[in-house]
Amino acid sequence: MQIMEGAETFLLEGSNGKAVLLLHGYTGTTSEMRPLGEYLHSLGYTVLCPRLPGHGTSVEDLKETVASQWVAAAKLGYAILAKKYQQIYVAGLSMGGLLAMVIAATEKVEKAAFLATPIFLQDKRAPFLPILRYFIHYLPKHKRNYHEMQQYCQAYDRMPTKPLTSLFALIKTCKKELVQKITAPCLVLQSKIEHTVDPKSAQYIYDHLGTTKEAKKLLWFEKSGHILTLDLEHAMVFQAVADFFEQ
Repeated sequence: MQIMEGAETFLLEGSNGKAVLLLHGYTGTTSEMRPLGEYLHSLGYTVLCPRLPGHGTSVEDLKETVASQWVAAAKLGYAILAKKYQQIYVAGLSMGGLLAMVIAATEKVEKAAFLATPIFLQDKRAPFLPILRYFIHYLPKHKRNYHEMQQYCQAYDRMPTKPLTSLFALIKTCKKELVQKITAPCLVLQSKIEHTVDPKSAQYIYDHLGTTKEAKKLLWFEKSGHILTLDLEHAMVFQAVADFFEQ
């Protein structure tokens, strides 16, 4: 199994005694989280971002994975940090946001950040994909120019449909069960103009968190697409996550 250069699991050892677990999205790689990870590391945090099964190798590998494997990888990442650190933070992008919800709902975390996390999807085909996957094995993905951050975009250029059934089941579990169980302080970040996640997802997450109103925050972005960590407002995203973790 050949891992793409830059798509490997990365661990950045920090100095402040606190650790952050970062989780990337479906079809993406750890590379899309590295700039945020390096920013948090510069503030003293230890940062771990695990490569999720099926990612960073080939789209054919991803086609044969399911959500339980991604959840297991996220939980292993948490366990690795928990052996050394008592204060652990978690942040996830897109599907990684769902995995961050799993961690925040089932493990002890100081704070959590959910970036562009799907509860509702923009694609009108989504309800039919469990059936369509038998006829359409891959869907092409739209390309976006991330300018100076383009080097960090290593996502597959197509999306396998077979794993989506388990991904949708994970979304349902987060929506119906897990979000209400989260009581740690939470930051929800969402673009208003992206074409993957319906922005009303962010409001739903914010409204249904078990977190007190004083300990949760919802931030909207006006110029970014789905990959908030690489797009035009990435610096604002990094600052917002860091400020929230530091408060």
